[in-house]
Amino acid sequence: MTTALKNIIEKINDLPAKEQNAIAALLKEELAWQRSYNKSQSKLSLLAAEATEEYTKGKTQPMNLK
Repeated sequence: MTTALKNIIEKINDLPAKEQNAIAALLKEELAWQRSYNKSQSKLSLLAAEATEEYTKGKTQPMNLK
């Protein structure tokens, strides 16, 4: 465990249980998102390559986001 993580955990220990549980829930969500993101990298890379190819071939159109 890094020093930075140890320091923040010490600060979290001083918080009321309700706040500790809220932080734990946020961390759990973040870890789940990171796992999902890491698993999807190959798919995202393929989609990015496909989009780049379509753009290069002139198969895309500008979006009017106004």
